[in-house]
Amino acid sequence: MTPIKQSQSTPSTEPASTETATAAGSPPALSPLGWLRWAWRTLTSMRTALILLFLLAVGAIPGSILPQNSVSSGQVSDYIAEHPELGPWLDRLYLFDVYSSPWYAAIYLLLFVSLTGCVLPRAKAHYRAMRARPPKTPRHLSRLPYSATFTTAAAPETVLQRARAHLKGYRADTSPAEPGGQTAAGGSVAAEKGYLRETGNVLFHLALLALLIALGAGSFLGYRGNMLVVEGDGFANTVPSYDAFYPGSSVDAADLQPFSFTVDDFQATFIEEGRLTGQAQSYSADLTYRASPESPERSHHLQVNHPLPVNGAQVYLLGHGYAPNFRVTDAEGQVVFDQAVPFLNRGESNFTSDGVIKVPDIGPEQLGFRAVFLPSAATADNGDLVSDFPGPRNPTVTLEAYQGDLGLDSGQPQSVYQLYTQQMEQIDSSESLQPGDTWELPDGSSITFTGVSDYISMQVTSNPARLPALLSAAVAVLGLLCTLFVQPRRVWVRARAGGDGTTTVEVGGLAKTDTPATNADFHEFTLRLSDDLRERAAPEQGSEKE
Repeated sequence: MTPIKQSQSTPSTEPASTETATAAGSPPALSPLGWLRWAWRTLTSMRTALILLFLLAVGAIPGSILPQNSVSSGQVSDYIAEHPELGPWLDRLYLFDVYSSPWYAAIYLLLFVSLTGCVLPRAKAHYRAMRARPPKTPRHLSRLPYSATFTTAAAPETVLQRARAHLKGYRADTSPAEPGGQTAAGGSVAAEKGYLRETGNVLFHLALLALLIALGAGSFLGYRGNMLVVEGDGFANTVPSYDAFYPGSSVDAADLQPFSFTVDDFQATFIEEGRLTGQAQSYSADLTYRASPESPERSHHLQVNHPLPVNGAQVYLLGHGYAPNFRVTDAEGQVVFDQAVPFLNRGESNFTSDGVIKVPDIGPEQLGFRAVFLPSAATADNGDLVSDFPGPRNPTVTLEAYQGDLGLDSGQPQSVYQLYTQQMEQIDSSESLQPGDTWELPDGSSITFTGVSDYISMQVTSNPARLPALLSAAVAVLGLLCTLFVQPRRVWVRARAGGDGTTTVEVGGLAKTDTPATNADFHEFTLRLSDDLRERAAPEQGSEKE
């Protein structure tokens, strides 16, 4: 057997001939049908799909920077009030409603159409390629990136049989000798593997298409709502119970799952030592819930990122705050107000919070209070009252009292966290109050700070397409991994019988991406085949001598 002659070369390329125009004048104009075909080919090209995907990502940037009406319409109003010139223009461009804007929907739909027109024909072509025979053996294997030649005493049939045996994992096909060759004896084996790479590519794009469908279906069929629930209070899944409710296009109030729950207990723990002092360590709440009015009562321990699943809806714990309890009595000693009032955190780590108390059922004029709550009151170096810890170590409240018309009968919507004082007069300010302290007002009425409760901010989401979207994303990742790590490659083995009783064996290899590792694999295959044929040829030669 002669030594293996190996060569690694780049396939030669010949310059393509160019055609020149033979007729003078401008090219003929496209017909309307031609323009439609051109537009469809452009829209369904992979380049257009990538551009649209990039535009979709860029279009989502304002939604993460600017406040959105779907999250907090109050923040949008505050932004417009703070930017009176820029705000209205941003509103006209739907930048406060990015994900429901016409331009974002247009990009979304164009991307959907582009992917559909691009992926489905590609999937069909890949299916045909998987069922087709491997490519025929090229006439000149020496021009491939990897090629090797050796001779053996084994018959051509034995060479081809052993070559197929060593090509495990390949889809192989044996062909007879090419017409016009040096001899009619012989043939070739064509083998190919790595179809999983293109399968993963097609699978990735089909999964991306399914993900777009699932996201659209979730936006159409699902809903989302936010609310604050004070410890000890309950919640029923009805539209009036929400502080903010964002239904899908096809969601009706009657479609809401009929569950209810009560917040029995809430625990918030904070780090008390070290440089992270004051940071939240854990939030958790004990709930008692019913899936429907007829269902038995059950309990659930609610934590951040561990929602309560009930009838296809998910109840999430988002955050926590304080709801000081106040009791207001009129000049005759009658209790006209007695409840907990949720206060909003200013955004400070120590939970200094602002709130409003509205007392309409007192005469002859209504009362309103602006209040500041400090969970752990302390005196700063400059003499100001501050909170030095987020936990309720020293709960303290300061109040400003107003008397007049609260404007509740004006017909204009009012926020429960704002006090409208256009028709009211400030009558006094209190000293700092601690639980149990009472502040007497000039008209004989009084307000008592009776204690403090916790409240939790919660969100209910219902998305019927949540599981399909998750599966689509998982399949997309799986397809992407196949695209990244599977290397398609082709191998050809040609065996030709020579006049001296030997067989000339040619091996050629071609990979999707030519790397030293793939060429090493091709050469390893050639060595295994050569050694196998040498071992099989030796007994045959010995029997012929006998």
